[in-house]
Amino acid sequence: MLESLLRGNFRRMNILEGSVRSGKTYVSLILWWVYVNMWDKDSGAAFLMCGKTLQTLKRNVLEPMETLFSGEDFSFSIGKKQANIRGRKIYLEGAGDVRSENKIRGLTLAGAYCDELSLYSEEFFSMLMTRLSARGAKLIATTNPDHPAHWLKRKFLDNGSIKSDLLDIKFTLTDNDFLEPEYVASLMREYTGVFRERYILGLWTAAEGRVYENFSKENAVIKPEQLANVPLVLSVIGVDYGGNKSASVFCLVGFDRGFRNVYVLDEYYDGKNRNAEHLIGAFCERVSDWRERCVTTRYAYCDSAEQLLIKSFRQAVAGVIEVKNALKKPINTRIAMTNRLLSANRLHILNTCTHLISALECAVWDSSHQADSRLDDGTSDIDSLDAFEYAIERYEKELFLQNRNLL
Repeated sequence: MLESLLRGNFRRMNILEGSVRSGKTYVSLILWWVYVNMWDKDSGAAFLMCGKTLQTLKRNVLEPMETLFSGEDFSFSIGKKQANIRGRKIYLEGAGDVRSENKIRGLTLAGAYCDELSLYSEEFFSMLMTRLSARGAKLIATTNPDHPAHWLKRKFLDNGSIKSDLLDIKFTLTDNDFLEPEYVASLMREYTGVFRERYILGLWTAAEGRVYENFSKENAVIKPEQLANVPLVLSVIGVDYGGNKSASVFCLVGFDRGFRNVYVLDEYYDGKNRNAEHLIGAFCERVSDWRERCVTTRYAYCDSAEQLLIKSFRQAVAGVIEVKNALKKPINTRIAMTNRLLSANRLHILNTCTHLISALECAVWDSSHQADSRLDDGTSDIDSLDAFEYAIERYEKELFLQNRNLL
């Protein structure tokens, strides 16, 4: 396949889609390198590389390019939002929201590279295609499958009228000969349900039914005595604030050596709409209690929507733990993390954490949406799920260490 493309079978749009770790990023980077170098460096041709954010572009694409083309004339600067391939100038941009389209207005591009294309807004992509106006301009993009009603699937991949302009290249795990069989087997175990169908089988599938279909009390819930000899190396607190018709939740989560297992140690749940003073007092009490019981408690990650409350929390527990903003990664990224932990029997929840246990049992997908959405109509406890996810999301790399540096 790669040899055929390198012989000149590029089209205006070249989209590499399929399962995780299937080698599509590796192939796409070689294609991009070859394509950019086909242009005379003195031609003045402009190129663009995009990621959902500049940081994900750096992690997923630019740093692997440094490794892949070490010794070649390649450099990049996130601060300047520019890269250079053998004297050819490359613009760098994030494409995470509708406003991002304004960043590329007015450009005349000879080529564009898009990482994780299904995460972009349709408006950005539409603008990008109008910017690819130099003669012979090409798009090279990667994506994992998403909902079958996604704009990329409906308007492009399934659009027969643009078939001559689009090359859709599908990848599966078996296409990557560099993966160890044991690692492939672990991925097959960790991904279940809709995430297995998309990320392992490479299918555009709708999410239905229970969100955490592999959760069971028998496998995930533990008693206090089972924690007696667990050597925790770090404990953190996830914080979600209450508002209208929602609860305030603090969730204490611990990690053992090597981040092999995740332990939910305790929770605070208040379903009443409390004022800031009450929440600050409750937070201080919990931090004091949990720090005394669990000396590895070092950080609290709080919903970043309430900066004044975070500032008050920070002042109230200064010198005891650090209070930081939660990353608030996309909800489905957080859901996939939890499901992977459950499937591998790496998530252990103390039986006293009844709210989180119930939340994992009851969460379902919202069937009324044409995109993945966890139902949030008050019938299930989304607040406990958010607090737990804020605690673990920052440690995705540590929890899934095997995934690092694998294209």
